[in-house]
Amino acid sequence: QVQLVESGGGLVQAGGSLRLSCAASGRTFSRYAMGWFRQAPGKEREFVGWISRDGDSTYYADSVKGRFTISRDNAKNTVYLQMNNLKPEDTAVYYCAVSNNPIFLSTLARMYSYWGQGTQVTVSS
Repeated sequence: QVQLVESGGGLVQAGGSLRLSCAASGRTFSRYAMGWFRQAPGKEREFVGWISRDGDSTYYADSVKGRFTISRDNAKNTVYLQMNNLKPEDTAVYYCAVSNNPIFLSTLARMYSYWGQGTQVTVSS
């Protein structure tokens, strides 16, 4: 079992930046590929990006590509989401999750488990 705790959310003006963190419990964090998702009010959970177990590979949704960067520090059991040039449409609760398959990563939320509680990101115009 893995427990995930997101932090770093907040209120920011359009064009600003935030860095989210997702801290994981346990000693096997380096075995897990990780994903970030977000959910705005009244909308379905949306894929943001994923990162491989070793951090060498990342993949992003088109809506965030070039603005968001996912990284990880396996020594600290933490994955990060650096968000730059934020837009009001980025407003959502952001979640990290563990991929069910450590090698073949998906953009589908149902292919992830052990979700964190989420952290709110609000971007004002």
